[in-house]
Amino acid sequence: MWTTLLFASLPQAAQPLFVDDGQALGDVRTTCGTRAKDYILEVNGGGLALCDFDRDGDLDLLVVDGSTLERVKAEELGLPTRLFLNDGAGRFTPAPESWAMTPGRWGMGCAVGDVDGDGWLDVYVTHWGTDKLYLNRNGAGFLDASARWSLSGQRWGTSAAFLDYDRDGRLDLYIANYLAFDPATISPPGGGCAWKGFPVMCGPEGLTPLHDQLLANVGIASETQPGFRDVTVGAKVRPEEAGFALGVTTLDYDLDGDVDLYVANDSTPNFLWENQGDGTFKEVGLARGVAYDMNGKEQAGMGVAVGDVNGDGRDDLFVTNFSGENNTLYLSKGERGFVERSGPTGLAGPSIVKLGWGTALEDFDLDGDLDTFVLNGHVYPQADNAGTDTSYAQEAQFYRNDGAGRFRVEPLLADGRLVLRASSVGDIDGDGDVDIVAIELDGRVRVLRNTLARDGERKLNWLAVRLTAPDGNRFALGGRVVVEWEGGSRAREIRTSGGYQAAIEPLAHFGLGAATRARRVRASWPSGETLEVLDVPANQTLVLERPKAK
Repeated sequence: MWTTLLFASLPQAAQPLFVDDGQALGDVRTTCGTRAKDYILEVNGGGLALCDFDRDGDLDLLVVDGSTLERVKAEELGLPTRLFLNDGAGRFTPAPESWAMTPGRWGMGCAVGDVDGDGWLDVYVTHWGTDKLYLNRNGAGFLDASARWSLSGQRWGTSAAFLDYDRDGRLDLYIANYLAFDPATISPPGGGCAWKGFPVMCGPEGLTPLHDQLLANVGIASETQPGFRDVTVGAKVRPEEAGFALGVTTLDYDLDGDVDLYVANDSTPNFLWENQGDGTFKEVGLARGVAYDMNGKEQAGMGVAVGDVNGDGRDDLFVTNFSGENNTLYLSKGERGFVERSGPTGLAGPSIVKLGWGTALEDFDLDGDLDTFVLNGHVYPQADNAGTDTSYAQEAQFYRNDGAGRFRVEPLLADGRLVLRASSVGDIDGDGDVDIVAIELDGRVRVLRNTLARDGERKLNWLAVRLTAPDGNRFALGGRVVVEWEGGSRAREIRTSGGYQAAIEPLAHFGLGAATRARRVRASWPSGETLEVLDVPANQTLVLERPKAK
């Protein structure tokens, strides 16, 4: 299924919007096996989260690290997940020892949410092995609560998403699982697996996919009572055939007030889990047009982004895919589902020769509509061989929305080709525009600073909205914000999931263009309360607390 096509190069902007700020983090690196990539376990890289863990008003950086098969064979633990605290100006330093996180076997991705409802963001880290949960001790550090909250078991988890699927005020967890991996039973390169005539590592095709999991938060965690209960079967989130899951995000695609789930699967159809409102889900990916590409063909999905691309008030979906396949944009048609519009919007052609991973839908240039980017990099070092029509290291791409339904591709960075994987986004330096942090496989973690605020040619404005609640789902995951301004409007959902093996802050960010005020901000909480605020000045973070129920 991995056929490569060639497209002519499109005109590129002379100056990328983002610069690699090597001083912001320093030489922080992650490990994922060897550079030879003899096994599929060594391909996917680690995870990232940009969130305010110490609640000092700026975004901190969480980096999930991996391991090597040599460490595993020696029965050594993997490398620990690390937290870097923000100094308020977008510079990160290692957090004190109280924030240290005990490692697992091989870290992959992460999810962020307030598991215990105390108002502080906690972290769930997926592994090839047993997952880990770290509770935030009121901003003083992390406590490894895996024994009391996580379920035992040796799986390969990739991305994960916190959500309140049953609307009981407690955050539940969806875990995207990849495949059953045992190095003792999987052939190394030369053992029969080939790509374009070259021997390569095996998988995912030919290996066994794992079913995803839905864990319900029962609100009590003790030595005998785990805080999460596996409700995958009871909630009907278990299809007859599992997928090779790599990306997951939450959204209320049908606007019925409960949270649905979208899963990007590698080499198998994608899933759209529609919440039935009674504690169960129904898989409707095929019926709603988001399981395959426009030709009815399954793709190798990696990362997923969600946002209101065309301003109709409904979330659209964007999925990054394998080389030889275009990245896919699914535009919402309301309750009827989605329609694939990758080609007409300009997102298909430039992506064919790339292999995409981390992504997001944000208004990076603050002109009032959503842009996107894709971090690229092949899985096979053999892609550099002659005759493959692609390469191992690849250019990252920025897709700028022209406001009329098309995207123009530009270079994301001036650095040229890299092997990139996970990304997280957020305003790390407090200047109002959205920055990116990216993992370079076998390289350093890169802070990609948005330079828009330094452009003095014209002033563009923004508004960020944060929803809070005095109890339960305190960060209002699943809440919804609609902002109207002179010249436009956008709707955004509060979530911490998205991208690939990554987490983002629970905040809705809007570019307002030249508008200096928002005419109206309408917010709704998952519990049903609503609030409307008029005439809101731009260039601020507006914090709205859940009103008391009438």
